[in-house]
Amino acid sequence: MSGAVTLNSGFSMPLLGLGTWQSKAGEVEAAVKHAIKVGYRSIDCAAIYGNETEVGAGLAQGMKETGVKREDLFITSKLWNTKHHPDDVEGACQKTLSDLGLAYLDLYLIHWPHAFRRGDDVFPKSEDGALLFETSVTPTETWLALEKLVEKGLVRSIGLSNFNSLQINDILEKGKIKPCVNQVECHPYFNQEPLRKFCEEKGIFIMAYSPLGAPQRPWATPDEPKLLEDPKLMEIAKNHGKTVAQVVLRWQIQRQVIVIPKSVNLNRIEENFSISDFTLSSENMELLASFHRADGRVVEPRVNGKSRDGHHPHYPFRDGLEF
Repeated sequence: MSGAVTLNSGFSMPLLGLGTWQSKAGEVEAAVKHAIKVGYRSIDCAAIYGNETEVGAGLAQGMKETGVKREDLFITSKLWNTKHHPDDVEGACQKTLSDLGLAYLDLYLIHWPHAFRRGDDVFPKSEDGALLFETSVTPTETWLALEKLVEKGLVRSIGLSNFNSLQINDILEKGKIKPCVNQVECHPYFNQEPLRKFCEEKGIFIMAYSPLGAPQRPWATPDEPKLLEDPKLMEIAKNHGKTVAQVVLRWQIQRQVIVIPKSVNLNRIEENFSISDFTLSSENMELLASFHRADGRVVEPRVNGKSRDGHHPHYPFRDGLEF
């Protein structure tokens, strides 16, 4: 095991979990079941991934075959952009619980701070193909509705995803419950150190998605640097008898960043979990910290090379905002 952290809600969360983004139908059930067998106790899900029913089947089979109890698992899911209206939040959570076959979630996040038009179409569009936004609901209003899920026992802890520091501060000022985590893209080429420090001061943990640089992202171009092929990282990995992926995950763990590498490859799931038997030196940690690039963000909704959601007033990655 790679350890755990105590969230500000009082619950313990493993530092290492299995991600399920882009895990296809027919593969994710076996991946989740195998992860539980290997020793994973944290699984990260989201309604928009479209696979929570299969994830739920994997959870059920994994628990049945290993004897692991529900209370030993930490299950995270996320509220999608079309369900930000306070009246829609509980129904969306109940749908996720039903799909996963669970009575409660350990952690529920607002997937993005900006809302799309209400309804069951997850990407509502106008006749000309433009995405339809909802601008009247603020991220903080949605947050206040999430707080009620905790009061009702549907969710044990709540948090954020893709929120910037200004949006977090607004929630801290107006909410009753403090966010436990902020899940964001985070890897050596985009280390989120300013945001990590800010959140640490507020008692909020950073949770890293795409911790390996999202090598399978379909929009990657041939000229972009490939994190897992970085010569300096390959040298560190060779010295430790580990893979580059294991080194990068270990780096996150040592900086107290929760990490959720996605894989449906059973051998890689085991490999990603095997990172507790070595430690990176302070020199190694400093070297990885130096990899950060101003243009290192690779997971951002874009259309024809331009930001898809950038003109939404609550879009988090705005020019001039440091973090």
